Amino acid sequence: MSRRFAEAVPKMLLAIQEDPGFSQPYRYLAACYAYMGRLDDARAIVERLRAITAVVIPDAGNLRNVQHRELFLSGLRLAMGETT
Repeated sequence: MSRRFAEAVPKMLLAIQEDPGFSQPYRYLAACYAYMGRLDDARAIVERLRAITAVVIPDAGNLRNVQHRELFLSGLRLAMGETT
């Protein structure tokens, strides 16, 4: 949530490698890629996420900070090709 997307990417890739069936790192990785302007990579991650779950954009109610929640959700929408 500190907008250090390039630092987060290797951590999300490692999390996916360690547990490929856990959907949350895919969401964060897609959002990171989208904010970095790597939209093709973001969309590829969304496709991989869809193979795991039908829910690409979750409720995100667990993110109590409104700015954090909107940063996460808008990154996912961007990764899916929606306008934010």
